[in-house]
Amino acid sequence: MAGLVLHGYWRSGTSYRTRIALNVKGLDYRQTPVDLLNGEQRSAAYRALNPQALVPALEADGRIFTQSSAIIEWLEERYPAPPLLPANADDRAIVRAMAMIVACDIHPLNNARVLNALTGDLGADDTARQAWVGRWIASGFAALEEMILRHGGLYAFGDDLTMADCHLVPQAYAAERFAVPLDGYPALMTAVRHALDHPAVKAAHPDLSPGHP
Repeated sequence: MAGLVLHGYWRSGTSYRTRIALNVKGLDYRQTPVDLLNGEQRSAAYRALNPQALVPALEADGRIFTQSSAIIEWLEERYPAPPLLPANADDRAIVRAMAMIVACDIHPLNNARVLNALTGDLGADDTARQAWVGRWIASGFAALEEMILRHGGLYAFGDDLTMADCHLVPQAYAAERFAVPLDGYPALMTAVRHALDHPAVKAAHPDLSPGHP
């Protein structure tokens, strides 16, 4: 456990969700900041860790793991207690679906490289960028609101913190940073607020991460 090294960026949603999972598992890990604004992710040294030049990358047992959701799944298999997935297979599928709404349908469309492409390649101004971000967060959060109304308890799914919360909390943080209105998702935001009170989630906050200005 002492050999875990997380390479990430303090404000990155994918790094944030990975920190939450590591903290829930109670693992000892070291953080190495990768400054996305200065392009450190494109350096030869970092590309040797992650050829995709994205964060995070997790060093563990002499191996490198990338893609935050895959890292969280690996953590769940390698360190099963406390769990981030329910015991029942049907429930696990629902939790994974909730997480994937964020990981596949919201976050990839709003990350820095896509927003930079909108500006640089398509000439989008700040208003257009803001509309783009809001569109995809609203679409995903509307679906998650309904799922949380059906399946939520104290957290997004039931009364235990799960992989869904690991993904949801950072996305809500990003939504607030982009000033996306969130009053239409009361169940979702209640789950987020409860998650933010969890010690493992508190310790993962971007403000407490190496590289925070």
